[in-house]
Amino acid sequence: MKILGISAHYHDAAAALLVDGLPVAAVQQERLSRRKNDAAFPLEAIEWCLEQGQLEPEDLDAVVFYEKPMLKFERILTCALRAFPKSWRSFPQAMKNSLGEKVWIKGIISSHLGIPGGKILFAEHHRSHAAAAFLTAPTQNAAILTVDGVGEWATLSIGRGHRTPGGKTDLVLLREIRFPHSLGMLYSTFTAFLGFAVNEGEYKVMGLASYGKPRFADAVRKIARRTADGAFALEMSYFDYHTTSKRSYSAKFIDTFGPPRLPYEPLDPGTPEGARYADIAASVQLVLEEILVDLTRELRKSTGLSDLCLGGGVALNGCANARILRESGFDNVFVPPAPGDAGCALGAALYADRIHFGQPDRPFADHPYWGPTLAPDELARVAREDGFAQEQLPNGEALVARIADELHAGKIVGWMQGASEFGPRALGHRSILCSPQGAETRDRLNREIKYREEFRPFAPAVPIEAASTYFDLPPGGARLARFMSGVFPVRAEWQSRLAAITHVDGTARLQTVDRATEPQFYALLEAYGRRSGIPVLLNTSFNLAGEPIVNRAVEGYSTFRRCGIDLLVAGDTLVRKERAGAIREDGNAAASDAEEAAE
Repeated sequence: MKILGISAHYHDAAAALLVDGLPVAAVQQERLSRRKNDAAFPLEAIEWCLEQGQLEPEDLDAVVFYEKPMLKFERILTCALRAFPKSWRSFPQAMKNSLGEKVWIKGIISSHLGIPGGKILFAEHHRSHAAAAFLTAPTQNAAILTVDGVGEWATLSIGRGHRTPGGKTDLVLLREIRFPHSLGMLYSTFTAFLGFAVNEGEYKVMGLASYGKPRFADAVRKIARRTADGAFALEMSYFDYHTTSKRSYSAKFIDTFGPPRLPYEPLDPGTPEGARYADIAASVQLVLEEILVDLTRELRKSTGLSDLCLGGGVALNGCANARILRESGFDNVFVPPAPGDAGCALGAALYADRIHFGQPDRPFADHPYWGPTLAPDELARVAREDGFAQEQLPNGEALVARIADELHAGKIVGWMQGASEFGPRALGHRSILCSPQGAETRDRLNREIKYREEFRPFAPAVPIEAASTYFDLPPGGARLARFMSGVFPVRAEWQSRLAAITHVDGTARLQTVDRATEPQFYALLEAYGRRSGIPVLLNTSFNLAGEPIVNRAVEGYSTFRRCGIDLLVAGDTLVRKERAGAIREDGNAAASDAEEAAE
């Protein structure tokens, strides 16, 4: 069967194509439109997926949308009416947003693709999350937990799944927590209060939390109180998100935590006000972890299963994931590379294939590389037009050896290879790489390349077999780190030599690299390790602040031209701009290179 999955109209729109139960292509709309968190109907992503499958829309057996729009509209309407008269100002806009386009998704799909309505299906939002988490994981029996801001009504669901290789799949959701009680909305409210963009700045809250002390934890526990059945309920007098789209927290919230931070206000955890923000971040992070650990501990007891599959946007919280692994009792915690709404495009397609159509289970390739590949000569062409020096490197070991030499010499490398990653993280195909050994490297990345807040950490990548040498991993930790989904301590004896990736609390959001699924990146780590003595590289996403991760070589080239990256490698083409101030392995600035940037 040929099934297209679509997510759209909230954030992170995406499309994914399954053929005979296996993924052929999956891409987030933002990678093609170049608009960060693009929520529009993902026509470009759909066209690209069909092109990869060599299909026309009429060849599809089904198109599956990742949630049920009428159920979502019911929730929006119900909440608006409940909140009246407080909601009277926001009610017209809410109805306009929903009735203008979002409710009529069946007609939109039909008109864009020219397929009959009978081929268009809908999967509930949290079932899409659950399918993305369970049906892509290397397990046949697992408990399932999905947690996000909100889908139709559910904000958290608990269930279990069973797969018979080549046979039937069962996926049952046993319990859910409904809007407005939402761990995702709790965390996003603090994200907004701390001056960060919702659905984008949650990473910043997690990074900032490491600088703080959870002295507001009791206040957060009062807001997110525990219930007798082991769940939680939010004290809604602290929130406004259920009554208006203009602000998520109430005056009572401000009375409790003090003035909110303005989005463009500088944030230095070393100042008294910055420390207050950091303490607030530490408090909500702690309470989130406590609730998730208790929920998963109970889930482990009630199911008796040893594997847990986590989905939903909250599964991007690597600190919470690591605590769940350590404290819940599960042997393995699996988080897919795209646990958020973009991944629901793939999850909805898998749910339709395995559950709705009852197709037999198929083993799922254990990697995230389902996006567009590089055009072979694109980088060479654009660099030639601009007069940049370029080289065609011999492929294979020679290319790896050359780039390892450059990294060892302190260069910062834009690294583009193969198909792009599906999900929010760069996992070695659209990455900026450099030595992890000097704090100066981290500062230069923040200052000259990423243009982002200094309190945010950078992630390391390491061959999976070497991970425990440098990082303190619990059993199952190396697997959780496969898609950069867990935060673990850097071993004390290595922290000074891995200063660029060691966060202020001694941890790192680790990526473990497997030779079988990512041989070239694995070989680069090994080659760098032979030169430096440590097979660890700093790996951060190849983009600038506010932009999507690069997709095509020309986008990598544009980013390379606009920041302080020394080298760009796309496939076997290398372009360089010699610059002053390369960073040596000891983290100190080296002597200026002879040439200045060609731009």
